[in-house]
Amino acid sequence: MNRILEMEVFAAVVEAGSFVGAIDVLRMSKAAVSRHVEALEQRLGVRLLQRTTRKLSLTDEGRTFYQRSKDILSSLEDAEAEMTSSTAEPSGVIRINAPLTFGVLHLAPLWSAFMEAAPKVDLDISLNDRLVDLVDEGFDLAVRIGALNSSSLVSRRLATTRMRLCASPGYLARYGAPEHPSALTEHRVIAYTNWAERDEWRFDGPDGSVSVRTQAKIYSNNGDTCRTIALQDGGILLQPDFMLADDLRRGDLVELMPNFRSLELGIYAVYPTRKQVPLKVRRLVAFLSKAFERVSWAT
Repeated sequence: MNRILEMEVFAAVVEAGSFVGAIDVLRMSKAAVSRHVEALEQRLGVRLLQRTTRKLSLTDEGRTFYQRSKDILSSLEDAEAEMTSSTAEPSGVIRINAPLTFGVLHLAPLWSAFMEAAPKVDLDISLNDRLVDLVDEGFDLAVRIGALNSSSLVSRRLATTRMRLCASPGYLARYGAPEHPSALTEHRVIAYTNWAERDEWRFDGPDGSVSVRTQAKIYSNNGDTCRTIALQDGGILLQPDFMLADDLRRGDLVELMPNFRSLELGIYAVYPTRKQVPLKVRRLVAFLSKAFERVSWAT
């Protein structure tokens, strides 16, 4: 039983979108590919893939295992690369893309230390909340937050962040605090335009999943704008705790309905290919993984 091989075969099938598509990548027969995936599912005792004559899709368990597998495979590649290039020194320009707020709050303080560790590397950093095409736009690495779609991109999970429902004490003194997500329809909501769910906010409560369609008074494509409005008693917002942790600690914002938890999102380093990853990119990914082993916003 080769667990690593099973993970490699499973990841290749997911990324290719089919068993047939994985054949060229793996240089195996279709029967061998199927056998490895079936053995993996049998050993884990769960179904990872839903198979139909037209479509192959991940189950919830499969989605989780796929991401964990990619993390493990990336770590193995990094370990091997470190052994073969332990005496080499990375050099050249790394073009990086990251979300605006996360880039300012949590990446900017790290760049000086990375430059000290890799003095021959230059950084070209682009911050925006747009989903860039790494290959077409020439980026070596991106930091992304949220669920990742299956693709040829390689990802390493750096940390997680949880969406928090919050308002200021001033707003709550004037309008009261909602006690159930359904009550959000009666409140002033500040919505983040780029949020995938947009007006549909989902929570896991004591009795299961709850969703509510909010009616926002303000939309913005910038999380800092949403936060500032909330701090000025402007309404209720749903934003990640990497942005709100200090406000919550100081009491400038108050978390609402903590027994109704919103989504937890992954924070990932993403790069275009697993094959022949430049040393400068491998070193940066390893540096970021180490830097985010403990995060300041965790509670």
